[in-house]
Amino acid sequence: MNLTTLLFVSLLYTSTLVQSESNDTDTEQSSVVQSCFPDMCNLLKEFGDKLKESENQIVELKNKEKNKVFFSAATGGFGHIGPFSTDTTVIYRTVITNIGSAYNRFTGFFTAPVAGVYYFCIFYHAGGDRGAKLHLYRNNELVVIASDHQSDSDSADNGGNAVFLQLQQGDQVFVQLAANTHIWGYNYHTTFSGFLVTQQ
Repeated sequence: MNLTTLLFVSLLYTSTLVQSESNDTDTEQSSVVQSCFPDMCNLLKEFGDKLKESENQIVELKNKEKNKVFFSAATGGFGHIGPFSTDTTVIYRTVITNIGSAYNRFTGFFTAPVAGVYYFCIFYHAGGDRGAKLHLYRNNELVVIASDHQSDSDSADNGGNAVFLQLQQGDQVFVQLAANTHIWGYNYHTTFSGFLVTQQ
């Protein structure tokens, strides 16, 4: 066997041996990668899910921040309001606070901008020589009443009431003065207030 043939056979043998060892090493590395890869995939998936959940919570908090709703308004005016021959919507013209612009000072109506639970309260001042009666409505449903009967011995009356209401977006809340009764409208004696407690 000449030297060239010997070198060729040796080179071929060495190449085969290196390739075999390389294949063994690749198989070991592949096995290690395969055993780690699913764990890493699961970890990345969990991380992605938690990141998405956090992003959704941030969006939800931002939306709630946008939907702040608070209002307070007084009747204003220079004397008594009523009596009228029919129930009459009370218009609270002097707006004290109207965050969210849900109260309309021209109509006296509060319109829910979002679905949720709201809190409302009404207070009045009136002369005792006539009865006083306020009805708070949700749409056309009577919800609460604040009233006092006529009294010759009582020169002035104060009263009020409050309620938590579950409203849908677009529901309206307003106050009516009952027929043949009156309230005092001067300055800030008679008020209507409300706010969003929790959005749904």
